[in-house]
Amino acid sequence: MLMVFRLIRQFGIVLVMLVAPLTASAQERVVIPLVPAANWHLVSSEPMSVEALPQYGHDPVIEREYGVKTIVLRKYRLGSKQAEACLEEASDPTAAYGLWTFYRTEAMRPVKGIDFALVSPAGASMVRGRFYIQAWASPGSQVSENELRALLIYIGGTRPSNQDFASLPTSLPSAGLVPHSEKYLLGLEAARRILPNFRTDLIGFSQGAEAQVGSYALGPTRATILVLNYPTPQIARARFGAMQSMLGFNQEKGRESIYSRRTGSVVLVVLDAPGPRAAQALMDRFQVITNVSWNEPVPQREKFIIEVIRMVLAILLLAFIISGFAVGGGVLFFLTRRLAKKFFPEWEWADTEREQLIRLNLS
Repeated sequence: MLMVFRLIRQFGIVLVMLVAPLTASAQERVVIPLVPAANWHLVSSEPMSVEALPQYGHDPVIEREYGVKTIVLRKYRLGSKQAEACLEEASDPTAAYGLWTFYRTEAMRPVKGIDFALVSPAGASMVRGRFYIQAWASPGSQVSENELRALLIYIGGTRPSNQDFASLPTSLPSAGLVPHSEKYLLGLEAARRILPNFRTDLIGFSQGAEAQVGSYALGPTRATILVLNYPTPQIARARFGAMQSMLGFNQEKGRESIYSRRTGSVVLVVLDAPGPRAAQALMDRFQVITNVSWNEPVPQREKFIIEVIRMVLAILLLAFIISGFAVGGGVLFFLTRRLAKKFFPEWEWADTEREQLIRLNLS
């Protein structure tokens, strides 16, 4: 038995010696630093007006449409290198996300290890909460992509908070979607820029419409799909009827044909489709699920029972406090009269032997 144990142990040692170099070489190939070692420092921070945005390639009209009112220009330093960042505060996380999608292009690439962040030769951008953030190297400074990634982590971390993430709109189906072609639109001017050949005035942004646009590869061609979300099915029905009467949905007009479908409060519109079958196949990728949701999340059964118990205890505590005030007031009333009788016998408050009745002679 001892001999068998020794043979098994020797065989294990030999196996470990043979496998160790292979695993070591594999580890050398896949090791990627999660957080860059670049240590940026904030040098200055100053507010900037919306009118100054054109020098950074942005349009003040678009910025105002997404609710941007506050802009801060920051400067950072890493040794002898310098970088700048522009933080634009939108009206809410959804508007900031829409602004981020509006300015992104197909030339941008996702930043490794950072959610909702893109990088290009001109710089990097990301969205965090209500802030749309751009970062770029200062003139005369050579900043690597890894250093720029470290700057993004320094400014906004690797991912948004769970609350901000939950408030963002659902992404379009990824199958066939052209990278970074998805746009989230909240106003008429942005829609005109993205859809120059479509009657964007029929969308109905004034009635609470929200639009998502994306380009899909359909063989050698591309088609654009417009997903319109309305607050209620009634508004969606009215807007769909207006667009159908003005644009003539689902009619054969060659490349100018527009195909559409409405499901509940969602309207799907396909532009530049090569034919009705391709348009229908593209719309079939979108599954519209209608449900009823509350403004506040419905608690679980256990939490609901605990909340009810807490409410009952709070009511009992309130009743006890009110009763205590009542009893305390009676005791205080009794004691003050007794003390007044002992120390101030001439005071009317001290006369406990007879009651005084106030009569109003109104006859």
